[in-house]
Amino acid sequence: MKYLEDFHPGQCIVFGNHVVAKDAIVGFAEAFDPQVFHTNDAHQVTQELGGLMASGWHTAAIFMRLAVEAYLAQSAVLTSPGVDELRWLAPVRPGDTISGEAVVEEARQSASRPDRGILTTHVRLWNQDGVDVLTMKTHAFVRVRPH
Repeated sequence: MKYLEDFHPGQCIVFGNHVVAKDAIVGFAEAFDPQVFHTNDAHQVTQELGGLMASGWHTAAIFMRLAVEAYLAQSAVLTSPGVDELRWLAPVRPGDTISGEAVVEEARQSASRPDRGILTTHVRLWNQDGVDVLTMKTHAFVRVRPH
């Protein structure tokens, strides 16, 4: 189990890979972001935009999966107060392989709740061509090591 003290500024946590399937793009979009460029690859607007693309929220959900697999499931993470500076930099297309990393910016113990602290990371996701598709700053409440 990793606690707040196990995270240090500059530490880079490398994620695995996730291949984005067309049916996953359409399924996510039909449920949560039903815009034509996410659901209908034959639509004129979709064609004007270069083809079917994943919702940015789907891309953010892919980040979550990769982060859980890479480090969150093995950490004493409680909850998250949110993210900052979320940017979708390039479209995610069917067949893309998404990889990424989280670089620790700060791991600070809470003054008001000494049993925990806040972990801040800068996240970057990219596709198989090395093109960045998402960046953001994440924050998570993490327990300190029990004494």
